[in-house]
Amino acid sequence: MKYPSSWFVRRCLPLLTFAFGLGIFDPALGGGQLERGDNARGRGPLEVPGLLRAGLVAGFIGVPLDIGTSHRPGARFGPRQIRAESCLIRPYNMATGAAPFDALQVADLGDVPINTYNLLKSVDIIEQHYGPVLDAGCIPLTLGGDHTIALPILRAMKARHGPVALIHVDAHADVNPDMFGERIAHGTPFRRAVEEGLLIGDKVWQIGLRGSGYSAEDFDWPRQQGFTIVPAHEVWWQSLTPLMAQIRERIGPDTPTYLSFDIDGIDPAYAGGTGTPEIGGLTVPQALEIVRGCRGLNLVGCDLVEVSPAYDTSGNTALLGANLLFEMLCVLPGVKYR
Repeated sequence: MKYPSSWFVRRCLPLLTFAFGLGIFDPALGGGQLERGDNARGRGPLEVPGLLRAGLVAGFIGVPLDIGTSHRPGARFGPRQIRAESCLIRPYNMATGAAPFDALQVADLGDVPINTYNLLKSVDIIEQHYGPVLDAGCIPLTLGGDHTIALPILRAMKARHGPVALIHVDAHADVNPDMFGERIAHGTPFRRAVEEGLLIGDKVWQIGLRGSGYSAEDFDWPRQQGFTIVPAHEVWWQSLTPLMAQIRERIGPDTPTYLSFDIDGIDPAYAGGTGTPEIGGLTVPQALEIVRGCRGLNLVGCDLVEVSPAYDTSGNTALLGANLLFEMLCVLPGVKYR
């Protein structure tokens, strides 16, 4: 049976089901059938067994959490706005020739039912939510949400794959020992990830770091862990294609690899709808080079975080986020190219 491959069917129909509380769209069921689940309105655990039994290869998952932010809130509305802007995305990548729906079963798995009043409980909920998805062999593509969510996702990744390589695009290193005395926040996930053995230290790249800091040594700690730091100012006016070739060679084709993309890694001229903007960032073409440069890696998961729609009423930041998520889908293992 050939299932519908239209991006509109696979991405906009789920949006409509969430809006009206009807359930989860399962492309594998055919005929526009729905699998019911209370999570259609953010309530209760997501019911995905039917989707996973159908051989789902990749799933978009929203995590509407922003109670880990330190400055401007609003990233909880990121998943909703990214989905809305995805209606302009078609199923074929005209630049790369990628045709992800020709080979992969893909669905939108709704939102994680986080606890908006308790960050630590939400972190546990996220980790537990991702476990069954990963155990079924499904690659999660996450719509954030603030960057706190990377920690529980990486915890779930370790349970399935062991420590992973990491490509982290961001204006900030997110390796603070704490924030205002709290060990869990959007500025600490990769410090905790190192402490918990979730990462392969010499196979971690942080790209786009910049801005003012609290001390001159802010980026020394990740370097001491073996991370490769690529500050934004060192790649101004440069193509990042050669960098990505080096990264692919260092990581290799078999190492489980996670891509974590904070939208504030891109200059606020292009992506102002975020909570902690920093000037002098990456350009959109450089962002595309990073994601497209992940082709050939063993990507086991990706996220796009920190879209805060209220600070960009044009919708362009969420539109950029939706396109980057599509580009991530296009470089997953098994994607066909035309």
